[in-house]
Amino acid sequence: MPKAKSTQAKKSQANFVNVGLPLVPALYGLKPRKQYLPWSHAEERFTRSRNYWICTARPDGRPHSIPVWGFWADGAFYFGTGRSSRKGKNLAYKSAISVHLESGDDVVILEGSAVEVSDKATLKKLNALSRKKYKMPLATIPGETVLYCVRPRVVLAWTEKDFPNNATRWEFSPL
Repeated sequence: MPKAKSTQAKKSQANFVNVGLPLVPALYGLKPRKQYLPWSHAEERFTRSRNYWICTARPDGRPHSIPVWGFWADGAFYFGTGRSSRKGKNLAYKSAISVHLESGDDVVILEGSAVEVSDKATLKKLNALSRKKYKMPLATIPGETVLYCVRPRVVLAWTEKDFPNNATRWEFSPL
């Protein structure tokens, strides 16, 4: 997999260490190439999307998928839920999560770990984003609401009209 150019990483403030092909069987017909989708492709879609699907795992391993509202800010995805919700319970057990957009024609999938956010500066920023994007303040219930930050570990993207020619995988360094 080719190394990401440092100028590209600085421009988008991404900390990815590799960009290349998704890891799939040869039957998918993906071929190495010199250019991949730019990181801005994934960031723009995450920023402008209204609804996001998150996938977590129950303690017994069964998957749980559900739509949420959220925000792309500072190179990460943020969302909230109730501690007593199924997703809240799953994330308390295991922080692994995948997040994807609604489109199967313009795919962006993020894999990472959900980390609880509680600092006042971030909460203030998320509240402002919520007011702008969803026309309402963050819905919070003291002691029940938990807000999460998901920094990407791996992001996959492609468009249906140009698959497999533009299928791209970014791998990020841990922070």
